[in-house]
Amino acid sequence: MIDRLGLLFASLHTEPSGGAPEWIVAGLGNPGIQYEGTRHNAGFAALDMLAAKNGVRIDRAKFKALCGIGQVAGKRVLLLKPQTFMNLSGEAVAAAAHFYKLPVERVLVLFDDISLPVGKLRVRRKGSAGGHNGIKSIIGECGSDGFPRVKIGVGDKPRPDYDLASWVLGKFSEAERPVFAQSLDRAAEAVEELIQNGVGSAMNLYNS
Repeated sequence: MIDRLGLLFASLHTEPSGGAPEWIVAGLGNPGIQYEGTRHNAGFAALDMLAAKNGVRIDRAKFKALCGIGQVAGKRVLLLKPQTFMNLSGEAVAAAAHFYKLPVERVLVLFDDISLPVGKLRVRRKGSAGGHNGIKSIIGECGSDGFPRVKIGVGDKPRPDYDLASWVLGKFSEAERPVFAQSLDRAAEAVEELIQNGVGSAMNLYNS
């Protein structure tokens, strides 16, 4: 699938009017209908919420990703959904950052975190991968862990011997869904706050 998409990506490098983005906001997940609604696709879901709130369409194929450019918190922002699968997310993120000559401090990443309960968020200025393969890929491709991120709680495995891949590729329970949906709205708000008023302000408001 990636090879076929690659041909399309290579042919779609025209830039929409309005100038280059000042920020990149990347939501992490796996492409394909079979992964929709899974815990590991929390980053995709949060980015979709952000796009909907700000009237941005994420429908252009570029940088091995689906993307869209629009206004978020008064800034021109590229919304990016890597289509490389989670473990290679850094290829799309690094390509976009290089193309627009943006430092990693202007690359904001949304992703799932099993160490946080469903419904909780954690905004961070920078940090290690913490075992998340998508973040590990971005650090490796960008050569830095200095990008801000919004971690979206998806809950830990129900027991230690539960297979991690099965857990993160599984879907939320009926009871968890409304709580998770509320966290997506708050994640979008956290992105807007971070872009408008800085990481420190977003941390103060959304890390409680």
